[in-house]
Amino acid sequence: MLKKISVLFAALIIGVSSVFAQDAQVRSLTSGQKYKIKGVVVSKDDSSFTVRDAVGVDTNVVVGSNTSIKTKGGFFGGGDAVATNGITRGLSLEVEGRGDTSGALAATKVRFGKDDFRVAQSIDSRVAPAEDRLTQSEQNAQRISGQIDELLAISNATRGGAKAAQDSADAAIAGVNATNQRISSLDDYVVQSTSTVNFKVASAILSPEAKTSLDQVAQAAMTMKGYTIEITGFASADGDEKKNKVLSQKRAQAVIDYLVETHNVPLRRIGTSYGFGELQSVADNTTLEGRNQNRRVEVKLLASRGLNQNVEVRKDATTDPSTDQ
Repeated sequence: MLKKISVLFAALIIGVSSVFAQDAQVRSLTSGQKYKIKGVVVSKDDSSFTVRDAVGVDTNVVVGSNTSIKTKGGFFGGGDAVATNGITRGLSLEVEGRGDTSGALAATKVRFGKDDFRVAQSIDSRVAPAEDRLTQSEQNAQRISGQIDELLAISNATRGGAKAAQDSADAAIAGVNATNQRISSLDDYVVQSTSTVNFKVASAILSPEAKTSLDQVAQAAMTMKGYTIEITGFASADGDEKKNKVLSQKRAQAVIDYLVETHNVPLRRIGTSYGFGELQSVADNTTLEGRNQNRRVEVKLLASRGLNQNVEVRKDATTDPSTDQ
């Protein structure tokens, strides 16, 4: 029974975390004013946590050394003191305090039911493994989705049919839907940046400027999860068409070699490499300036929507190593 409850609340917390990672509305509190907030913890770190109320608005809460954190007293009154690290995601609680200068709530008192506390503690150890599996296995999400009806019934029975249990179940369903959406986006890659490096006539040697541009691409890639790099080479219309196609591929390979050998970019991250030769010109091949622009390699850094939040397409960065030859 406890294992099934734990799985339900793991799904709930994962769902809440996914929704919170998006553009949730955050309440900004007036400095010095008293507040009393009721809701569910949706994120937590060492000295603060975020509470989402019944209307879906978040409040950032800061815990200090003087904050009183206890379970609610029973029939005879009184409650048990709880350490700050005892507050976990999914815990339903009440917070009192005053707004601080950052718009957060500086908590003076935190209270929550003993039953809520026990349930939150029992599933906390399962949350992190479940989140790790989320990015690796779509089957896991499908299994959770197929068990929702049964798990909701168990939750309602365990929590005595309380309204808080129904709210938690609703949030779990929303969380699974968000999880399924995130998993479906794992293979949806978005161009994060496009860099262009240019070459001299009949050359596949990287200039210092080109290497600097590729250094920036590698540094940006290392900050992402689930990225891939698409590399395409091109040539101007000077010379033989077949030789230009081979030259364009050599230019693309020079970029790959630099990223792999200098920055240890894994080969599995090099998604596509191709030499187009004289095709797909970006400028007029009848002019010197146009031919200079066409002797190039385009490097696209793509990010998975499922593993990177708020990805955006940025402007091109072009490096021209003085190709007036």
